[in-house]
Amino acid sequence: MSFSKKVFLNGKIFTSNKNQKWAEAIVVVMNKIIFVGTNEKAKEFIDAHTEVIDLKNNLVLPGFIDSHAHLVLGGFYLHGIDLSTAKSKKDFQDIFKSFVNKHTKSWIKGGNWNHQVFDKIELPSKEWIDEITREIPVFVHRMDYHMALANSAALKLAGITKDSISPEGGTIERDQNGNPTGIFKDKAMDFIYRILPEPTSEDYQAAISTALRETAKYGITCVNDISYKNHFKEFQKTFKSGKLNCRIYSILPIEKHNDLISVELSCPFGNDKIKIGGMKAFADGSLGSSTALMFEPYSDSLENKGLEMDILHDGRLESWAMKCDENNLQLIIHAIGDKAISDVLDIYENIYYQNPKKDRRLRIEHAQHMHKKDFERFSRLNVVASMQPYHLFDDGSWAESKIGSERLKTTYAFKSFQDNNIKLAFGSDWPVSSLNPIEGIFTAVTRNTSDNDNPNGLNPEQKISVEDAIYAYTINAAYSCFSESSIGSIEANKLADFIVLTKNLFDINHTEINEARVKMTIFDGEIIYQSE
Repeated sequence: MSFSKKVFLNGKIFTSNKNQKWAEAIVVVMNKIIFVGTNEKAKEFIDAHTEVIDLKNNLVLPGFIDSHAHLVLGGFYLHGIDLSTAKSKKDFQDIFKSFVNKHTKSWIKGGNWNHQVFDKIELPSKEWIDEITREIPVFVHRMDYHMALANSAALKLAGITKDSISPEGGTIERDQNGNPTGIFKDKAMDFIYRILPEPTSEDYQAAISTALRETAKYGITCVNDISYKNHFKEFQKTFKSGKLNCRIYSILPIEKHNDLISVELSCPFGNDKIKIGGMKAFADGSLGSSTALMFEPYSDSLENKGLEMDILHDGRLESWAMKCDENNLQLIIHAIGDKAISDVLDIYENIYYQNPKKDRRLRIEHAQHMHKKDFERFSRLNVVASMQPYHLFDDGSWAESKIGSERLKTTYAFKSFQDNNIKLAFGSDWPVSSLNPIEGIFTAVTRNTSDNDNPNGLNPEQKISVEDAIYAYTINAAYSCFSESSIGSIEANKLADFIVLTKNLFDINHTEINEARVKMTIFDGEIIYQSE
C-alpha cells in the first residue's frame, strides 16, 4: 500500500540547505516535502493515514544529481562486452573469447578498455581480435569514448582501407605500412557509427530500464543526460509509460540547435520529470586518447598538442554558441585540455559582453586541465565547472607521464575552483567512469588514485570537504540545470527526492567513504530502492 503522507523520523539529515543544514525528520505529502525539522514537530503530522519510517539514525542526503552521464549508452554498455578489467593483451583476448562463446550477436559493442593500465602500454589493434571474432563485426570503445577499436569485419563493412583519409577532428590510426590498425579517434569514429545497425525502440527501452535500475541503486534521482539520436524520444516513452524513476535533463548535440530554435523552445522546457534545453558541443578529445587540446606538447609525445575539434577550428562553434545564447539555449561544452578550456572561455567571453545580460549558466564539461590564467575568467563569466571527480581516480595513476608535474598541479583542481568562487557541479560521465556518486565524493575528498601510489592524495592541496562534495552532487548540480527551486536540497515545498546511506560520511575516516552504500532511495515521494 502506498500512503499519500509519509513521516521519516530519527535521521541525521544533511539538507544541502545552508539556512538549515541539519534536521531529524521529513514529512512528505504525495510527492512534495512539507516539513523538515525535529522529530517532535514531525510527529504532529502523524494520523491514521500516515506511513511512519524510522531512519534509525542513518545519514540522509538529498537525492544525488548526476550532472553529466550517458544513460542510454550506459544501459547498452551493460548489455555488451566489458573490457574494463583487461590489464594485458591476453586479458583483452580472453574476454573476447569468453564473450563470443556465450553470445550470438550481429555486432559486438561495449568495451570500456583502458590501454594505460595494460602491462605493456600499447593500443589494441584489429589483429588482436580478428581470429577470435572472425566475421562478427566489432566496435568497442575505450573508457573515455574518444577512441574505439574495430576489427577487420567492421572495417570491410565501412569501406575503410589504406587509402581512407582521416577527417577533420579525427584520426584513423595506421601501422608502419600505412594500414588501418582498427583504432579510430574522435570524429573518425563516425565512419563506423554510420554503419552500425539502428537499435529498435524495444532495444532502447531495455537499455533505459537497465540504466534506471542503476541510478536507483546509487541514489541518483536526477541526471543531466548527454542525449544522442532517439534518446530524448525514448525517454519520453519511458515517462509516458510511468516508468521514469529519475528526473532527466536532456542535453542535445549543438548541431540540432536550429531544430529547437525553429519550434521556439527555450531552456529549460518540460515538466518536473523530463526537461530539455541544453546544447552539448565538443572542443577537444580526452587525455587518455592524447586528443585533449593543450597549449604545450604532451610529455610522452612531443609532436602532439592534442586534437582541435573541426567546429572549433573553423569557427562554427562560436557562431552556433552565439545563436544558442541569443535563443535561450544553455551552452554545455566539453573541454578537457588547457587550450580547449581557454578557447571555450574566449567564446563565452564574447557572448557575455556582446549579448544582453541574463541568467545563462554557461557550463564547461570536464574542465580537467586548467591553465592558471583562466581561473579568474571562469569566475568572472560565472561559468559552471561540470566535473567528474572519479576520472581523477582513473587517470591519476598515469596523467603525469602525459602532461608532466607542472601541468598536473592544476589537474582536477577542485579547491582552486572553489577558491575562485566557481560553482562546482559533479557527475560521473557514465559509462566512461563509475556511476556511483559515493565514489566521486570519496575521490574529491581523498584524491586517491587507482594505483594506490598517492596515500595522501594526488595534489592534496586540491582536496575539498565532504560537505562541499555533497553540495556539488546536490544543490550545485541542480543549479547547473535550472532546477534548484524544486530539487537539490531537502526543504519544504521541494520535490521529495532523498536517500539514506549505510554510513555517515561526515563521521567516518575519509578513506572509508567508498565503503558506504545506499540503503534507501526515495524519488517523488516513493521508496524506489531498498538494499537487502
